[in-house]
Amino acid sequence: MRQTTFRVTSVLIIFLSLAGCQTTNQTTASHPYELLNQPQFRSMPVESQKEIFALDPDIRSNLDRLFGDEDGSVMRAKQLMAFLMKNGDNAMSYQSGANLTASETFRNLNANCLSLSILAHSMSEYVGLKSQFQRVMIPEFWDQSHGYSLLTGHVNLKVSQKRLRNNGYYSYSLTEPDSLIVDFDPNSRQQHFKTEYITKDRITAMFYNNKGAIALIERNYDQAFSYMKAAIELDPEYSSSWGNLGVLLRASGAMESAEKAYDHAYELDNNVTALGNLAILYRMTAREHKAANIESRLEQRRAANPYYQIMLGNEAFESHDLNGALAHYRKARTLDPQLHFSYFGIAKVYYMLGDSSKARENLEAAYKLADYDHDKLKYTNKLRWLNAVVKN
Repeated sequence: MRQTTFRVTSVLIIFLSLAGCQTTNQTTASHPYELLNQPQFRSMPVESQKEIFALDPDIRSNLDRLFGDEDGSVMRAKQLMAFLMKNGDNAMSYQSGANLTASETFRNLNANCLSLSILAHSMSEYVGLKSQFQRVMIPEFWDQSHGYSLLTGHVNLKVSQKRLRNNGYYSYSLTEPDSLIVDFDPNSRQQHFKTEYITKDRITAMFYNNKGAIALIERNYDQAFSYMKAAIELDPEYSSSWGNLGVLLRASGAMESAEKAYDHAYELDNNVTALGNLAILYRMTAREHKAANIESRLEQRRAANPYYQIMLGNEAFESHDLNGALAHYRKARTLDPQLHFSYFGIAKVYYMLGDSSKARENLEAAYKLADYDHDKLKYTNKLRWLNAVVKN
């Protein structure tokens, strides 16, 4: 569900948008479809919306055995959702790159919230429930995956019970007693962020956008373009696809087209990720003053966000600026003492500085604050390794 940051040189950061991070307000702006005419890229196949949401025969058979001829009810659906939540929390690595179709997600729960929500939607619909995707208004959140800093958003699912009208048509009750929220992120469940409904087409565009972003990171530019084009053609109002198209065009040397894509993404809904990329492009084309103005605005917006400080700390750490990294991790900890990421960052710095005692202390704090079992396991393994190294 997600936006992505990744380093392409020692000094430049490129931002990609992953699912769930931008608003969905409609706009009357005309779209620059001419940007989709890019003969330098070969057309590659992408999954259809039907393929993304399809349940294979084994899954449908399991659902038939579980629900039988019973009417689809929220109470019974909770059994299914509890199964997904439990297995997801125990098994998934929860990396933004794990963009899977519904059937793939059922077979391998190492998926992101977008893929898990797609699976939950398809299963809910199959057993006779109404489900509605929601974008969760979380703060900008950065994570690490495959050596990249990932700026991520979040989606969840509202499931409600069907009710039959006298005229024989189905309507859906969205009152709280007849609905439940399926959310695979414990932080989101605990903090009760605001939400807004989004369409199945928007979710599909997010799926394409995520796949395109990962393909771009892997420098598979033909596949990246095919996914971004598919996303724009299905839902041209989704600004993240235009912003990511701009990243791809810049990477291929089409600077003027990239600037148009960034401008359009920002015009659609004030997409700040595209705005940050525009600042990078300005610097690359010797427009330093314009770049500085944008960077100042973004810095003021993000300075109080602990996840932003963690991202800056990670970048400083990768650049071997240990003092700078420690300062950012400490600021993140001050802004939100309950985030395990900042303690892990501090532990990394202290280990590099040769202070194993403080490294262990902060790893233990990170373990206590972690929500997911896979994070706790990661910290447990690092503690064991640290103890073994110190003993030796």
